[in-house]
This record gives sequence, C-alpha cells and structure tokens, in this order.
Amino acid sequence: MIDPLDAVAAVGRGTIGAVRATGAVALFGAAGLSHLVRPPFYGRMFLQAFIEFSYFSLPVVALTAVFSGAVIALQSFTGFSRFGAESAIAGIVVLSVVRELGPVLAGLMVAGRVGAAMAAELGTMRVTDQIDALGTLSTNPMKYLVAPRLLAGLIAVPLLVIVADVLGVAGGFLVSTVKLGFNPSGYLTSTFQILTTTDVVAGLAKAAAFGFLIALMGCYHGYNSKGGAQGVGSATTSAVVAASILILAFDYVLTELFFAR
Repeated sequence: MIDPLDAVAAVGRGTIGAVRATGAVALFGAAGLSHLVRPPFYGRMFLQAFIEFSYFSLPVVALTAVFSGAVIALQSFTGFSRFGAESAIAGIVVLSVVRELGPVLAGLMVAGRVGAAMAAELGTMRVTDQIDALGTLSTNPMKYLVAPRLLAGLIAVPLLVIVADVLGVAGGFLVSTVKLGFNPSGYLTSTFQILTTTDVVAGLAKAAAFGFLIALMGCYHGYNSKGGAQGVGSATTSAVVAASILILAFDYVLTELFFAR
C-alpha cells in the first residue's frame, strides 16, 4: 500500500524540481540577454549562428511549408465541398499558414536541426573543458557562446517564417488552381482580402519568440551538460524536446494574446 505522505512528498519534490529548473533557465536567458547590451560583441559568432539558423535551415523549412499549404488546401476542399463553402478555402489556407503553421512548423524544424546541433556543440565544449578554457583567456563564455546565438535565433527565425508563409500560401494556390480548378485571380483576391496586418505581425512575433526559445534551450542544455559523450547525447535530446514543448505552449499563449476576444 502506498503511503499518502510518500505520494505528497513525491509531488513536492517534482514541483520543487520544476520550479528550480524554470528559475535556472530564466536566469540563464536573462544573463545571455544582458550580455547583448554590453560590449564587446562578437560579430563573427553571431554571423555563424545566423547563417546556421537561416541559410542552412531554409531547405527543410521551405519544403515543409509548401507541402503543408498544399495539404491544407486539399483537406479544406474535401470538407468544405460538403457544405458548398469552397470559396472559403483561400482564407483558410492563408490564415492557417500565416497565423499558425508557418511559425510553428518552422520552429519545430529549426529546433530539430539547429537546436540539437547547438546543444551538441556546446555540450562537447563543456565536457572537453573548452568552455572553462575560455575563462582562462579572459573571454566570458556567456558573451562569446550564448549571447550571439540568442540574437541570431531572435532575428533569423522570423525571416525564415516570412519565406515559409509565402511558400505555404503558394503551395495552397498551386493545388487549388491546378488540381481543384479554382480561378487564379479570384483565389488571390480572396487571399489578400482575408489577410490582415495583425495576422502577419502575430505570426512574426511568434517566430521571434520561438527562435529565442530554440537558441535558449540549445545553449542551456549544452552549456550545462556533463558526463562525457552520454551527457552530450542527453543534452541534445533534452534541448530538442524542451524547445518543441515550449514552442507549442507559447503558441497557445501568444494566440490567446493576439486573437482572444
């Protein structure tokens, strides 16, 4: 028989652990941001991280966006045709891509690619004492390794999402006009009529938040990894899982903030 006090103690330990981890991540992120406004700034490290976030992530984000937009158009037609509401498909596609699927899918793809690589790189540096060696060279590891990556994620992911939005809408347009027989000019007119500035701003705000979270999780888990090669592997997995969960959680929070009535 389980002792009720043991169950309460387990819940308490879990709660304390969650609060401790949240506080540690928050302090780590605050420290990284504070170094962005204090010299020196390592432009080369920022440029490397920015290219990794943006240019090398572009193919996977672009392919994901195109096929997502195409699938939305196809599935919307399958459902809406039962009610004679085919004219709403253009609006559904553009709003789904710009508000939700563009930022979320781009964030998840970048988390799986860049977040994992970032955690592995910093984790390897940690277990091989390279991060400690930076201190002996009078170089602050947070300023040199973390701050440029946080800024790169904050800037690069919104740029990726702009491309994903365009390609996602283009994928829906191609399926709707080529396969489903929609009039191209009428489809584009409906798309631009339904899209508002708030939709675009909300999507880009989500993308900036997601980029920061991806960089934060990758840096935090890699920076604090321990235990040799196994620890680096655990840090990489933890970074991707944590970033993915936070992306979905913050997606709801930001959607509530922008669109709740």
